[in-house]
Amino acid sequence: AQSFIKPDISLTAMCETIENMNRKLVQENGLKAGIGFPTGCSINHIAAHYTPNPGGDVVLGYDDVMSIDFGTQIDGRIIDCAWTVAFNPKFDPLLEAVREATETGLKACGIDVRLCDVGEAIQETMESYEVELESGKTVPVRCVRNLNGHSIGPYQIHAGKSVPIVKGGDSTKMEEGEIYAIETFGTTGRGHVIEDLECSHYMRNFDAPHVPLRMPRAKKLLAHINKTFGTLAFCRRWLERSDGGSFAIHGDNPNAKQEKYLGALKNLCDVGIVQPYPPLCDITGSYVAQYEHTLILRPTCKEVVSRGDDF
Repeated sequence: AQSFIKPDISLTAMCETIENMNRKLVQENGLKAGIGFPTGCSINHIAAHYTPNPGGDVVLGYDDVMSIDFGTQIDGRIIDCAWTVAFNPKFDPLLEAVREATETGLKACGIDVRLCDVGEAIQETMESYEVELESGKTVPVRCVRNLNGHSIGPYQIHAGKSVPIVKGGDSTKMEEGEIYAIETFGTTGRGHVIEDLECSHYMRNFDAPHVPLRMPRAKKLLAHINKTFGTLAFCRRWLERSDGGSFAIHGDNPNAKQEKYLGALKNLCDVGIVQPYPPLCDITGSYVAQYEHTLILRPTCKEVVSRGDDF
């Protein structure tokens, strides 16, 4: 993906290219193997949970900072990773800060290590950097303090434990056999994100209660979500694909593509079956970078399963 991402690329086309190659490499097979979650392409002050919605494309610019967050899954075992793209060299210190902070977090992890100690190590590395922006103004790189890494379970991207990226967090210890996504976010802004903008990411709640649905369209959409995504995250782009999000499951079924579903989706969210995940944003005008790897705490070692030759 890093080879073809250039200024002026359409983010929709970019995401579809990444996802199609993801499907090919992992040999997509419905819920047994495929994409772990929608490809995130959060730009500038958007830290996470952004992917283009149908009809809402964005073109990448030379002065943009974009985080690519993507993953795969086999039998529900999810690998979650992210890196950041910037073309203007003035952002190099920001990317280096976040990349090194993630590496620090990976080194700090281990069986019986306290989660708060990982966060303190990450913050010390991250906040030792600064960035010179326009007009010669130098700003510190801050951790986004209300974003965290997380444990991962089968078909459950957030399995209950959070790995902070600042000091003073949870003193719970990591345990043998656990899988963690170690992700860090550095920003030139205030270091705190809020939900903003139009939502594109959704996920059926892992422990969703049984709720009687009165709206026929909501029942139909939930059946489609259960069959196609289970408790894995999905996005509106996937619902509007000709295969409804999975050719392996639906093939050429002309009814797979979801239409006029927004009211039904809102209903599923309102009753607590589906959780919306709107974009998480720092202040407008700031820049956020993200790097992430997934590791397994084996009895005698820790294995970074998302590591490649490129990052």
